[in-house]
Amino acid sequence: MNNGAKMGRIVGVIPSRWGSTRFPGKSLALISGKPMIQWVVERVKQAKRLDAVIVATDDQRIADCVQALEISDVQVAMTRSDHPSGTDRIAEAVQSLQTDAVINVQGDEPLIDPTLIDELAEVISTGEWDMATAATPIEDEDQINDPSVVKALFNRHGQALYFSRATIPHIRDFSSAEPRSDTPEGVPTTGIYRRHIGIYAYRRDYLLKLVAEPPCALENLEKLEQLRALDMGCRMKVVKTEDFGIGVDTPEDIAKAELLLQQIHPSG
Repeated sequence: MNNGAKMGRIVGVIPSRWGSTRFPGKSLALISGKPMIQWVVERVKQAKRLDAVIVATDDQRIADCVQALEISDVQVAMTRSDHPSGTDRIAEAVQSLQTDAVINVQGDEPLIDPTLIDELAEVISTGEWDMATAATPIEDEDQINDPSVVKALFNRHGQALYFSRATIPHIRDFSSAEPRSDTPEGVPTTGIYRRHIGIYAYRRDYLLKLVAEPPCALENLEKLEQLRALDMGCRMKVVKTEDFGIGVDTPEDIAKAELLLQQIHPSG
């Protein structure tokens, strides 16, 4: 632990690679006329608690696109191409950087909420947590049983207990469930389940410690790298948010992102 020492400088890092199994080159895919990485960078820049923004990439095409934006305090860090995860890419980018904490914003989240970034920055800046992340209510019953939707469990203090692709918690007795009063009929589990949002805040020293550890058994089973941190005894805060955004994993997700953008910016 950091014994509660407050964090000073906080840097936002956006890992962005060209290779993607389901959508190669998605970082430069156009969403309403702009490359996705531009949307992400512009949203991250709206956060007030970040001292700088870095795009960590292994591809010169992505680097050229970001540099052409000429946005102040946005840098590009060229990284190796053999990193097993975005976390490892971020760790390389900040290894020689003077910063106390790091916010990892996925490069495929064009609608990430800047206020959520600030909330995570506020949590990690207290020095009371090793990491912080976020979760949002699952309103669609189909997502509860969808293994691509990662469920988050945390205690009354917001400390992460577990993340899983399985349907957790399992409700043995529905009469004991306490759904919110404003939930739609026919969805008795609304308000119980939370979907994990893949944004993380780390103390810099803990990030470097994390990537130095090999994957744990649970991480290998679920294919969720945050389980390595929990296996290490990490104190991870889960920030509750109502903003769900959208992750662009396939070409079909582009249309969904454009629809949400029209709702946010109807005249845009």
